Formats: sequence, structure tokens, C-alpha cells
Amino acid sequence: MSQFDYIKDIAKYGLENDQEKLFSVLNELIEYSKKSKKTNFAIQLQSILKDSIRQQKISPLTKVGSDSYFNKLEDKEVGDLILEKLTSDYRLNNIVADKNVIDNLNHFIEEHHKSEILRKFDLPIANKLLLHGPSGCGKTLASYVVAGELNKMMVVVNLGAIVSSKLGETSKNLSKIFRKAASEDCIIFIDEFDSLGKVRDYSQDHGEMKRVVNTILQLFDYLPQSSIVIAATNQKEMLDEALLRRFDFSIGFNLPTEKEIKDLISLTLKNGNFTFDNKTKANKVIKSSIGLSYYSIQKTLVTAIKRSLFAITITQPELILSAKIDTSVWQNLIEIEKESIKI
Repeated sequence: MSQFDYIKDIAKYGLENDQEKLFSVLNELIEYSKKSKKTNFAIQLQSILKDSIRQQKISPLTKVGSDSYFNKLEDKEVGDLILEKLTSDYRLNNIVADKNVIDNLNHFIEEHHKSEILRKFDLPIANKLLLHGPSGCGKTLASYVVAGELNKMMVVVNLGAIVSSKLGETSKNLSKIFRKAASEDCIIFIDEFDSLGKVRDYSQDHGEMKRVVNTILQLFDYLPQSSIVIAATNQKEMLDEALLRRFDFSIGFNLPTEKEIKDLISLTLKNGNFTFDNKTKANKVIKSSIGLSYYSIQKTLVTAIKRSLFAITITQPELILSAKIDTSVWQNLIEIEKESIKI
């Protein structure tokens, strides 16, 4: 059967409300997708099916106050705490960073690929990863790389919904998210982790921050090794020492060097459609962009490409598939970017 045949059967059994055949065809499509190397699609479909089966176990009419009622209520509440559920196609060759970052990411990923060897010798599998460093230097991209390399669903935490002004509510929200991750063997990604794991300030009247940090410590200790937590922060120094010790890997990201800027440009221009109009000037722009983040440099380069392309298509529309990047436009954008962040 082709993918289209599966889709037709899914539509048919869905409209006929034949759940047994519908679930059967969905499972066949998941297996077909895995064999066709559409792994991310298979993972997403599997997650949807798993959620649906869990919901089926709860009767549509539930008695208020019953276990089923509270399970259904918690599922809804957990959904509100999640910003996004995603799979990733990113791999290690999609990220530019210094050798230490790449090596550490590789070691972390390898532990999960070779988990059976570690279990054989009763060795722990690293599953708590801290990414720290300046904004725009690849921390979020690194989390996508881990998710992509391990073919795992990633749950992006909605920090605004997690943090509550109500006493004890933040800790309860965190517990719900971790239970969700444990049941689905997925990755939890928490950005701006410093807002949760700050140094415990014993001068606070109600000690809410102490409670939150203590809760995270307990959740980390009991996290199944098949589940992963990735936390990202721009302010590692703000994190509690006990929390820092719980992370199996702590990877520091830095602003790019001249070599890494060149690697980033090569990656951005890898399809070969665009080249610089003047390589000597382009090298000068590269040197002048030192001090900016990977994100800022790539953003300005892509904007320069678009503006150069628009200018070319007006005068020479036949060159739309192959264009020269106006280096002076890129230089101007770099200067504006440096001015905006006061470099």
C-alpha cells in the first residue's frame, strides 16, 4: 500500500466511526513511515495515537470527583503548560559551534544510541543537559539537534504558564510536565531556566523559590533515564549550585570566532545559489562582525541576500536562480546590528 491508500482508509474508517480499523490502519501507517525513513512523521503520529488511546480509557461522561475526572482535568491542564510539541530534522551537521560544544553534544547523543551497552554494565545514561551562554549562539538549535539525532518528541515548556503567583502552584505545574515526559519518553525543553532555578534566597518571606528549586531537584532525581531534560539559560551564574550539580552535561556556548563565522556563512550558502560580489570586501565584513552572535550574523546575511535578489530581479529577472550578494548592503546591516546592541 502507498501512503495515499493509508490516508484514504483513515478517512473512510474515521467517517464510519470504526475505531478498531482506524487504529489498525494508523499503526500500519506508522510502521510504513518508519520503513520509508519518515521517522519524524511516524513519531508525531504515534504521539497523537497514544494521546487518543489514553483519552479513550476515560469515559466521555465522568463523575465529578472520580479518578477519571481528575485524570481528564490534568490532561487539559498539562496541555496548557506546553508551548509546542515537535519533532526535528536537525542533525549535528546543521549546527556551527566550537569543537567543545560539538564534542559534548556528540557524547550526550552517543550515550542514548548505545544505552544497551551502558545498561549491561549498570552505568547511568546522561539525561539532563544544561546549555548556557549568550543569546543567539545556538542553544535552542542544539536542543533541536539532540531531538533530531535521537528521533524523540520534544515538549517545549510554556514558561509563562508554568510560573504562577499562587503559592506552591509553580511546583505543581513542573510536576505535571515531568509526569508527562516520563509517560511518553520525550524531551522536555525549558528555555530561560534561570527564572525557575535561581539561587535559593533564604531572605524571602514565603520561600517560594526554595520550594521550586527543591521540587526540580526531586524531579531530576526520579526522572526515568529514557526521558531527557534540556535546560537553556543566558545566566548560568544565577542558577542554584545544587541544581548545577544535577546536570550530567553542562555545555557553554560562545560568540563565534572568525573561523566559525566563515563556517556559518558556508552552511548558509551551501546550496550554491548565492555568492559574494566581492570576496575581499566580504572578508572585511566577516572580520567586522566579530562580537556578534551566530543569530545576528546569519540574520543580516539572509536579509542582504533578499535585498540583493530584489534589486537584481528588477533589472535582470533571468538571474533570479543565481545571484550575487551585495557586500555593501551586508556591511551596512552588520553596522546597524552592532549599533543596536552597542558593540
